[in-house]
Amino acid sequence: MRKATLLDQPDEVKRIDKSNMLGHCMRIPDYCEDAIKRAKLVEIPKEVTISKRFSIKYKKPKNILIVGMGGSAIGGEMLRGWLRDELPVPVEICRDYDLPAYADVDTLAFVISYSGDTEETLSAFVDAIRRKCMTVTITSGGHLLSFSKNLDIPHMVIPDGWPSRASFPYVFFPIAILLKRMRIISAIERDIEEASSVLRRVARENAPEIPTDKNPSKKLALEVEGTIPVVYGFGLYEGVAHRLKTQFNENSKLLGRYDVFPELDHNEVVGWEASESLTKNFSVILLRDYEECAELRHKIELTKSLISNRARKVHEIYATGKGKLARMLSLKCIGDFLTVYLAVLRGVDPTPVRSIEEIKRGMRKRFDLVGRLSREIENILS
Repeated sequence: MRKATLLDQPDEVKRIDKSNMLGHCMRIPDYCEDAIKRAKLVEIPKEVTISKRFSIKYKKPKNILIVGMGGSAIGGEMLRGWLRDELPVPVEICRDYDLPAYADVDTLAFVISYSGDTEETLSAFVDAIRRKCMTVTITSGGHLLSFSKNLDIPHMVIPDGWPSRASFPYVFFPIAILLKRMRIISAIERDIEEASSVLRRVARENAPEIPTDKNPSKKLALEVEGTIPVVYGFGLYEGVAHRLKTQFNENSKLLGRYDVFPELDHNEVVGWEASESLTKNFSVILLRDYEECAELRHKIELTKSLISNRARKVHEIYATGKGKLARMLSLKCIGDFLTVYLAVLRGVDPTPVRSIEEIKRGMRKRFDLVGRLSREIENILS
């Protein structure tokens, strides 16, 4: 009984959610508006002169790289899903220390690190400069900001002091705004306006003060608790499925996984033939859309019927809104609330990510990456 009512006890929720991750969930619509305003102030030059023999020219790109790790990269993944039918050039997400071989003067590279000190991203940034990629950075500070200023690279400064995953609007909307200003994509204002309205409605419907019996995210958290969540998306929602999986990891402190239709019906689905003593530990969350094409809808339904008796339970979340962006962000917003409420049910503060910090400390003790990169930048400047 306590579990069923815990989410409706404000004092208990605040006691567990010490750093107020739910507050970030509620303010996402405001963050979106602020991110757009900040992005509109960023100037993309025609050329950046770094030294007498070294300059970067900004022109129409032949490919786009979105460079980052964790919460700083997921914005690029979701943007690629949103604009898949409109972007005239390929977009790749780079989560590594260096860029793919093709990256060169025709590559537009958005280098994103919320903290500004993510070692993989700093390394990839220097690689982008070395290759004379058209580089734009987004960060709250750290070495990425100081490197960008030293090299006169166009950059956007975002609010600091948050968990990286709470900064999603600041690593998502600015990319779209800058792509439009560079005339790579066309008008997106209507999509953004609708998405903002839908986000405000979804946030109100899932707010902490809404009781469990009327709150979709609270109800789903109670259903998922005690299982390992598996998230299945498709096409437009591949990035959303990945985001929800990582939110289960970071907010709820749970293992989880994700996959996408139709590919999962050519491999993943066979895994459900395992013993029920194993499969009953998992619950499945299907990200759904009322505009699914007939073939995809039937494939999802067939899969659902196949795994319904194997998993502990199969849940469905339907997107709301008309435009692609609104529908994507409606599911993303529900997922954020869901994973925080699940953390509360588990009695864990959703904000700290101790394992990540421990690995970062261990890497800093072993390697002086920032020192090496600083010397490389000095060489470029000289």
